[in-house]
Amino acid sequence: MIIGRDMRSEGDFMDYTTAKALLAKYKQSHMLQYYEELNGEQREELLDCIGRIDFSLFDDVFAGGRSLGELSPADVLSVEEAEARRDEFKQAGLEALKKGKVAAVLLAGGQGTRLGFNGPKGTFDIGVNRRLYVFECLINNLKDCVEQSGTYAHLFIMTSFLNDGQTRAFFEEHNYFGYDPTKIHFYVQKTSPAISFDGKILMEEKYRPVMTPNGNGGWYGSLMSSECGGILAKEGIEWLNVFGVDNVLQRICDPVFIGATLKSRLPCSGKVVKKSCVEEKVGVLCKENGRPAIVEYFEMPPEHKAELDCNGELKYRYGVILNYLFNVKALNEANISALPYHLSVKKIPHIVDGKRVEPNENNGYKLESLAVDIIGHMGGCLGVEVVREREFAPVKNKTGVDSVETARRLLVQNGIKI
Repeated sequence: MIIGRDMRSEGDFMDYTTAKALLAKYKQSHMLQYYEELNGEQREELLDCIGRIDFSLFDDVFAGGRSLGELSPADVLSVEEAEARRDEFKQAGLEALKKGKVAAVLLAGGQGTRLGFNGPKGTFDIGVNRRLYVFECLINNLKDCVEQSGTYAHLFIMTSFLNDGQTRAFFEEHNYFGYDPTKIHFYVQKTSPAISFDGKILMEEKYRPVMTPNGNGGWYGSLMSSECGGILAKEGIEWLNVFGVDNVLQRICDPVFIGATLKSRLPCSGKVVKKSCVEEKVGVLCKENGRPAIVEYFEMPPEHKAELDCNGELKYRYGVILNYLFNVKALNEANISALPYHLSVKKIPHIVDGKRVEPNENNGYKLESLAVDIIGHMGGCLGVEVVREREFAPVKNKTGVDSVETARRLLVQNGIKI
């Protein structure tokens, strides 16, 4: 299910009369239920919160699920094809890195809740015989690029209001894991309101709605509206390698990946792996009505999930691993401010009759835009297949599939001491 548009970055001044009329229009009058009980500071905070919410998203909040167009396989550079041109691609990528034309963007707004860990996911210690943090793994991988190119690429780290302070302090405490601190920049992603199943904004306090990070699709808008936005033009950065915090084997600013993208003359690319099975829960890179698209595993029509090509392989076999390269000029020209929001079912603490409730079952939605939706706005996307065992070790669960356990095994398999 998808909804709405991006949130406004700045709140507008909102007086009580204007707020009351606005909330009545969108059937959210309950937000002022306790207004008379509030002191002056609390009233000001509530009106400011209301002014920061883009209520136009409620125009189509329950408009229904995504309607897919005609699907076809994506253009993907296989492992074998990439290896055959490895030297050519690597040279082009290293040249771009040495000229400072490529920067990295780490999406690190999430918490380690599903790992049974109270803190930013990147601060989770995945080591066994020594301390080895998720952030440390990623920085070590990025330092491989530094060794090859002799250049420190700028690294932008997107946090959330939930973990920004902790993340900054963690990097400082650990001396940025040996990376040049002048090249690391933090910024906070925007937020959106959490809503009940019947579309009502949930309240955290009598004077404050429940606001949650708005998903990784807002990474570029949040970057450009922050103080980091000016760095791109100032430093002449033309490409952004966007990657997630989940994958401890993530190769960042990979010269071969960069070079392949540059040689393709396409505005973006994404690393992919062959799906391990039909039911693997990864988004699939494909084409929709001839344009690049990523179809999530739960959106893929049953008739396509197990469909085979003429070679007996899955027709839609390439899963994305949240490692993309975007051209900055193309991002600026694309209409990515109009990305849809997806409804993510969650257990959301809120107040009922003025008292805080901790639900035992799912009770509402968090509204999240997704980075995968940007692909469809880019006009073209090159899929670059990588070897799963070398570059895909997601840490999503405490045990089982894509877990701390499986990631540890893959780290050891790749010669990393844990």
